Amino acid sequence: MNKLLIVGTVAFDAIETPFGKTDKILGGAATFIGLSASHFSLNAAIVSVVGEDFPETYLQLLQQKNIDISGIEIVKGGKTFYWKGKYHNDLNSRDTLVTELNVLADFNPKVPVAYQDADVVMLGNLHPNIQISVLDQMNQKPKLVVLDTMNFWMDCALAELKEVMKRVDVITINDEEARQLSGEYSLVKAAKVIHEMGPKYVVIKKGEHGALLFHNQEVFFAPALPLEEVFDPTGAGDTFAGGFSGYIAQSGNISFHNMKNAIIQGSNLASFCVEKFGTERMENLSKEEVNQRLQQFKSLTHFEIELES
Repeated sequence: MNKLLIVGTVAFDAIETPFGKTDKILGGAATFIGLSASHFSLNAAIVSVVGEDFPETYLQLLQQKNIDISGIEIVKGGKTFYWKGKYHNDLNSRDTLVTELNVLADFNPKVPVAYQDADVVMLGNLHPNIQISVLDQMNQKPKLVVLDTMNFWMDCALAELKEVMKRVDVITINDEEARQLSGEYSLVKAAKVIHEMGPKYVVIKKGEHGALLFHNQEVFFAPALPLEEVFDPTGAGDTFAGGFSGYIAQSGNISFHNMKNAIIQGSNLASFCVEKFGTERMENLSKEEVNQRLQQFKSLTHFEIELES
């Protein structure tokens, strides 16, 4: 089976939405990416760091999903990365209440030897220098490198971010971040500017309004599934990235046509993530549920029309 290497945070989240709030629960970009990618036939490993306070049951959960956790460093006496946020009524905007880097502040990633030849590398949201360090440890060029980043790194580590971008094939960011990174309001123009920074493919996520895929002059749009209730959007973007990279890794096909399918797979899995707090929905998601909703996606977007000559 093909190999997927996932780099990102494994963390604690505390979340407040109009529907309720949680204490510390399982979170982190790599966690959501891994749980999403576990729905595909591949070998996956996570590179991350946690403190001694991180429950063994959470690590066991990842192992039960056939995720290799040998690259997750446990720092004795250390505290796990912690984020606390509060979502506004529209759930599209949020306030960060607490960010404690803890063991993440001195994180030096170590890629397991067995994954230094991974077919696909998914660089989850982290400091660009950590992402560069991981790429430097690969003993051969991956078939595909996918980068997820955010406006925080554009604000405080833009030069380093641009260095990573020169070495990746795909970047996934949201529309606000695409505009900030490119200086262009039009997403079509923004994608062209970002493409010139290195990535061959640009994926712009628009939350409840779907996602766009750009490659040279080709453009593909995938809608988001209209949901009756969105409970907690935390991790939806990472779940999307996990579905996207997991599908590509499973298929081994990195054509534009196959990336269209990967966008749909990512959007499909992300639609489940938002239905419960944190990772709860993704932990027990069945193959039947995934396939049933994929059929809904197909019905939503499929049409036949006769063009008049």
